Amino acid sequence: MVRQMAAEVRYKKMSKSRNEDEFLDIQFQRPPPKFPKKAIILAVALFVGGTILLVIGSLLMTGYIDAKYGDRTWPVLILGSLMFIPGFYHVRIAYYAYQGYVGYSFDDIPEFD
Repeated sequence: MVRQMAAEVRYKKMSKSRNEDEFLDIQFQRPPPKFPKKAIILAVALFVGGTILLVIGSLLMTGYIDAKYGDRTWPVLILGSLMFIPGFYHVRIAYYAYQGYVGYSFDDIPEFD
């Protein structure tokens, strides 16, 4: 794991200056954020699955779908909301980061390595 992280580090040669206490602009530059594919795929899956479960639960609740087993309506709604909320949150962050909105970055989405 450490070797893999060490292989990903990119070093830049700094020019020698007269005063060793000076700061260079290159020290404060951040590397471009990586695109977290796995996390975004998981967020989209949670968002779509949660939306489907919320729609099914609301149709069961209102009576458009015959509720043969009415005791399953609330678990479907609760599970749908538990999937929808984090999925929507991370999809929204990914969309805003992709569009380049100020304050949003792909660094805000956790990676699964």
